[in-house]
Amino acid sequence: MIPNPSRRDFLKVSVSAACAATVSETAAEPLPSRVPASGRLDIKKGVLASMLPRGLSYGERFRLARRAGFEALQVGTTPDEKEAEEIKRAAEQAGMRIDSVMNMDHWQYPLSSPDPAVVERSLKGMRTSLGNAKLWGAGYVLLVPAVVDGHTGYREAWTRSQRQIRKLIPLAERLGVVIAVEEVWNKFLLSPLEMAAYVDEFKSPYVKVWFDVGNVVLYGYPEDWIRTLGPRIVELHLKDFKRPVRDCFQWVNLGEGDVNWPAVRQALAAIGYRGTATVELEGGDEAYLRDVSERVDRLVLGA
Repeated sequence: MIPNPSRRDFLKVSVSAACAATVSETAAEPLPSRVPASGRLDIKKGVLASMLPRGLSYGERFRLARRAGFEALQVGTTPDEKEAEEIKRAAEQAGMRIDSVMNMDHWQYPLSSPDPAVVERSLKGMRTSLGNAKLWGAGYVLLVPAVVDGHTGYREAWTRSQRQIRKLIPLAERLGVVIAVEEVWNKFLLSPLEMAAYVDEFKSPYVKVWFDVGNVVLYGYPEDWIRTLGPRIVELHLKDFKRPVRDCFQWVNLGEGDVNWPAVRQALAAIGYRGTATVELEGGDEAYLRDVSERVDRLVLGA
């Protein structure tokens, strides 16, 4: 995300608090996997713009992403109009499609807050995100819909966030941009059945699911979520996660954690997913990004 604090940063802090040391040999054994579906999946490879070297211009970053094998970008909300235009030109010149927008402010200013000023700040961030998406030709805005905490209970998070999202649907429809709500460590939408019900209650093609493969490993199985959510899923985040061993867990590179990638690939094939899979990992140089791209080919696409 450029330059806003991200969900990834939030999760990194959570992991650091739970695990001060790196786990290697003590990692839990991965689940047994079935034979993956045959043939390459028709899924585009995306990368977060925030994973690209920050010392480079937008044009240099986006060209590097293309050289590394990525086809699409996810860019953070950009309120500055000149910067947003610069990003648009840089992507076009690099031959990269901006596929989606990472919304700003939904952690610090959640739609589920009891404070009207906080909610309005959150709505403003979403309106900006939707406008960015229209400018950049992106089809989706990722939204963390609510946060359950000491001030907001589960039922309140559900009803308050839905009420505010309904206010955004007319704008999303007018701009032709889908609001994609994501499951994340916000103590909300803790099962695929709940997430399906939450999205279905909008009865709108402009509210769908953004599914993060790594986020559910702590308390579920990504392949089960994918099959249950089915066509509600319009976008994917890819990352890997090691389940707790001796009260310690960590985010790791693709293929180095407990995600059962063959099962995930089978599930994506089963639901006929044909969107973009965007990696959400630590940033790095071109060699690192090429390696990540090749891991997506091998683990997800079946190249």
